[in-house]
Amino acid sequence: MEREYIRDRTLEGHESARKRGKAIGGAAVVDDAMLSMALHLREHDHSLRDIAARLVITKGKKKGQHPSPATILRLLRDHDQATSRDR
Repeated sequence: MEREYIRDRTLEGHESARKRGKAIGGAAVVDDAMLSMALHLREHDHSLRDIAARLVITKGKKKGQHPSPATILRLLRDHDQATSRDR
C-alpha cells in the first residue's frame, strides 16, 4: 500500500513538472546530424551496434562518447513512426 502511495505521488510530481515546462529524464544526446548519419548507415545495412560505434555525441556531458545501440534503436524507431504518420 505504501509503495502504491509513493508511486502515485511520484507520477503526480512528474505531471506537475511537465505542466510547468520541466523536462523529465536525461538530456538529449541526439541531433539532426546524428539522425541523418544513422539513416544513411541503416540504408547500407549496418547493424545497430555498428551504427552506434560510428556515431559520436557532440554536446553535453557525454560529448565524445558513442551513443548506445538502444538509443539508436529509439532514434530510428521514432523517426520511422513520425514519417509513417506524415504519409
